[in-house]
Amino acid sequence: GLVSQDIFLFSESIRENILFGRPEASPEDLEEVARIAALLPSIREFADRFDTLLGERGVRLSGGQKQRTALARALITNPPILILDDAFSSLDVQTEERILGELKSAMQGRTTLLVSHRISTVRDADQIVYLQDGQIVERGTHQELLALEGRYHRLYQRQLLARELEDLAGREAR
Repeated sequence: GLVSQDIFLFSESIRENILFGRPEASPEDLEEVARIAALLPSIREFADRFDTLLGERGVRLSGGQKQRTALARALITNPPILILDDAFSSLDVQTEERILGELKSAMQGRTTLLVSHRISTVRDADQIVYLQDGQIVERGTHQELLALEGRYHRLYQRQLLARELEDLAGREAR
């Protein structure tokens, strides 16, 4: 299964978009993958729920809803390998963390490849490979890479600071 940053959705219903790779899936399976992808709350807000028409390229959905729909579409096929190529770029960190937690269970015993610029996406991976200019420059677990105090560590520090600044700005705005 593949979910990339650039999502293609059909101008059909949410149901048809998710079931594209497995049209015979049960209603329970459909609801389960929507739950794992944190899409179910959004679907329940639509009057036609799973039968909501998306419009050309999913125009009725936000960027995050599009990414979650594509994730559900990949999960419905029950893939032995799941590739997530910057698939959470339009999601807030809390939604991303919720989905990653659900994916741990859903992908148990299978391979998931996460491609991301966000440390929050990859920090719990069994193995993290830091690439620069197409070359592996660091490799290890989150803790091992932090201990190296190299490129991964510097990226982690920058992202941590950016998140703290965002949180501070949010508190001041209230």
